[in-house]
Amino acid sequence: MSLIIAMSLFALSMSVSPGPVNLVTFSSGLNYGFLPSLPFVAGAALGFTLLLVVVGLGLGEIVALSPVLMQVLAYVGTAFICYMGYKIATAHPELPGSPERQPHFFQGAALQWLNPKAWIASLSGVSAFEATLGNGLFIFASLYLVICFFSVAVWAFAGARVSELLRDESNLQWVNRVMGGLLVIVAVYLLYLHI
Repeated sequence: MSLIIAMSLFALSMSVSPGPVNLVTFSSGLNYGFLPSLPFVAGAALGFTLLLVVVGLGLGEIVALSPVLMQVLAYVGTAFICYMGYKIATAHPELPGSPERQPHFFQGAALQWLNPKAWIASLSGVSAFEATLGNGLFIFASLYLVICFFSVAVWAFAGARVSELLRDESNLQWVNRVMGGLLVIVAVYLLYLHI
């Protein structure tokens, strides 16, 4: 039971803490509302859980032992996160936002696979709990899926609540630019950590 509590606390702290996925989710909630943001939230939760399982099955060892692969992941991830930041910063200020610019399920899943924070969480979680096939990987992944979904959903909910305070489109545009800029800063910082 104490192992499940420890796994849950680890999943909660990694899932709810600020990072690229949560910044995009907050912006999605801000611009499109809570319910329309849930497909992105589901994609992020499932994408991360799949990453965790694949790392637990052995991909983590290959990636950790390949500095070139880690560098490629860092650059591609930074580029994708910067692209998402650009989309947020240049979003047309309207409530609700235009559906064709709204982050969707597959972007949520892809962002997790290109997110250095997600790789760090997967590698350190699998290592810390020795979560491999036959040794708690299914339990860890199941806990993480539920906790990650609700943790990321909190960011969409917070964004939706903040949007109620921003009735003026110029205020929304300002917040979008700040959120997009913060996402680019986070991406560059994560790249800096991996170089």
